[in-house]
Amino acid sequence: MTTMIKNKQTASSPDEGELGRYIGELIDHRKMIMVITGCFLIIGAIYSFLASPIYQANALIQVEQKQGNAILDSLNQMLPDSQPISAPEISLIQSRMVVGQTVDDLNLQIDVEKKYFPVVGKGLERLFGEGAGTVSVSKLSIPTTTDVNPGKIQLKVVNDKSYEVVFLDTTAMGEVGQLFQKEGVTLLVDEMHAKPGETFVITEFSRLAAMDRLLESLVVADQGKDTGMLELKLSGEDKAQITKILDNISYHYLAQNIDRQAAQDAKSLQFLNQQLPKVRSDLDQAENKLNAYRQQKDSVDLSLEAKAVLDQVVNVDNQLNELTFREAEVSQLYTKEHPTYKALLEKRGTLQQERAKLNKQVSSMPSTQQEVLRLSRDVESGRAVYMQLLNRQQELSIAKSSAIGNVRIVDNAVASPKPVRPQKGILIISSGIIGFILSVALVLLRIFFHRGIDSADQLEQAGFNVYASVPKSDWMVKRIRLKPHRLLDKKNSPTHFLAAENPADLAIEAVRNLRTSLHFNMLDLNNNILMISGATPDAGKTFISSNLAAIMSLTGKKLLLIDADMRRGTAHKVFKVSNDVGLSNILTTKISPATAITKVSMDEYNFDFLPRGKSPANPAELLMGSELSTLLKWAKENYDLVIIDTPPVLAVTDAVIIGRHVGTLLLVARYQTNTVREIEVSINRFAQCDIHVKACVLNMMENSFRSYYTYGYGHNSYAYSDKK
Repeated sequence: MTTMIKNKQTASSPDEGELGRYIGELIDHRKMIMVITGCFLIIGAIYSFLASPIYQANALIQVEQKQGNAILDSLNQMLPDSQPISAPEISLIQSRMVVGQTVDDLNLQIDVEKKYFPVVGKGLERLFGEGAGTVSVSKLSIPTTTDVNPGKIQLKVVNDKSYEVVFLDTTAMGEVGQLFQKEGVTLLVDEMHAKPGETFVITEFSRLAAMDRLLESLVVADQGKDTGMLELKLSGEDKAQITKILDNISYHYLAQNIDRQAAQDAKSLQFLNQQLPKVRSDLDQAENKLNAYRQQKDSVDLSLEAKAVLDQVVNVDNQLNELTFREAEVSQLYTKEHPTYKALLEKRGTLQQERAKLNKQVSSMPSTQQEVLRLSRDVESGRAVYMQLLNRQQELSIAKSSAIGNVRIVDNAVASPKPVRPQKGILIISSGIIGFILSVALVLLRIFFHRGIDSADQLEQAGFNVYASVPKSDWMVKRIRLKPHRLLDKKNSPTHFLAAENPADLAIEAVRNLRTSLHFNMLDLNNNILMISGATPDAGKTFISSNLAAIMSLTGKKLLLIDADMRRGTAHKVFKVSNDVGLSNILTTKISPATAITKVSMDEYNFDFLPRGKSPANPAELLMGSELSTLLKWAKENYDLVIIDTPPVLAVTDAVIIGRHVGTLLLVARYQTNTVREIEVSINRFAQCDIHVKACVLNMMENSFRSYYTYGYGHNSYAYSDKK
């Protein structure tokens, strides 16, 4: 009686069922996935050929370990080996001090670009080999230029020597090589190589905006940790231009490094020039005191022990003096908390302790030798300090005049011979992958939001009987596709009587199964009226009603089919009969039913048909009258079976009114269109009026992979052949 689909299901976990559903949906929508993926591939291919090629130039700079000036050289012995710090150098290259000079040197505040047809003009011109003209502008000033909004003018080539300038609503003529001034616009065109009629857009950026534009395409990166090798990369459409820009940036970075080194040496030299006269004066005074004391004591000489102590004292004093100079230089660079400064202070403390020991040893000598020792120490220390400062003054003078910095350009800028982007192969493959992912995502979203009925098993699990699952007729679908223009007109949409036109179709075989189920379930009923309704419009109730009536007539029963959808009924189109007189006429004018009934005779099918008639203004009120009861009573007495095609129950109340007079009620649900919830609401609406729905019919079932993967079955293609 009922196809118990759920008994055929194999035991599987919910996760396996969901996975199978997803796989089936993807296979069912393979055409959509292929179309979307193909569209993305085409778009990616078009873009890869039309997009402007971008080239990249690169340069290599080495930042060596910083060698301080002559005074700071020996400090490296106190600290662990240090490596170049790349982060400050990278920031320095990207600073306005360096980039700003490049903008000024190469006049990057002015941008000249040919005006093309939007989107595709530039690419098409490049593909067809038409070289773009060039205009060289050395001076430009536009009154509307700001840091936020650049100023723009249009230049139209008239001939080799003259051009036309369009600014706001002003148009004026200019000559190549002559300064153009009008309406606040100042323009100097040096050269112009373009065809007459070509138009160029000339843009003036502020200096800050020009630097920002340059920094957007400039990349500075360390080639490896602690290597001191910096790689500069610049991207652009013009290979010659980006090479020139990158070389200019490298030059200015090198120049500022040399200037900085020379300035540091000059500062140290200035400090020494200030100290030398004072040290020389102190040395002269110490020598005079020593000579005077010797003359007074009649040339006193030092013992060997005293000379040894003197040498040690002088050595310690020299080291302390050297630390004094170092501290003076370091104090200009670091605070006392810096490790370098702390190392100096620790060494000073050690030397001071050593000098204190030597002074204690000197105090044990005779007073005369102590005085000679003290004066000799002052002379020797002063002489050593003076010679040391004099030597370092000469070293700094040489270093200042021959400063080379700690940076050198290893590789000058060279542009890549092939564009770095777009990479056509990768772009096309990526577009295809994106299209595939997007199409799959759309299918999965559809699954997520779709709650339509996918099988009769869903209805049976909800507690509803299913008498038949009617598949979609491939034959009918093909016939409809042959007349696509008629699909635009709902009133003249194509209708087919499938039972007569293709009786061997699988859908008609399913209707025969429905006839068998109804035959055995209606044997014990006293009421021979069968009503067929649907939850929503386009469920296919008219298709089921008309073809079921034809199949039922083959059993020899006297049958009447009534089109009770007086609003939008289309059964008369299926049988190609007149709709001038019908049910509405019987209910309004109370004419005899026999005068409104039409005989349908197609091939071996013979049954009576009552069309809907002209659409009345109040169909529900007409159905509630006594005329309907009289009509159905007459039909029960004169026919073996009466089939009523009614409007959808969720749309209007007509089906509920008619349902009070019928013995059997079938509810048609459309595959993937109606939901289980809609069927539940429809049955509850009938139940509120004490009308029992006998069973459901699942219409328009598709032979999809989703059904195979989810429920383990599909429609058979077996059918009887028709010689016609």
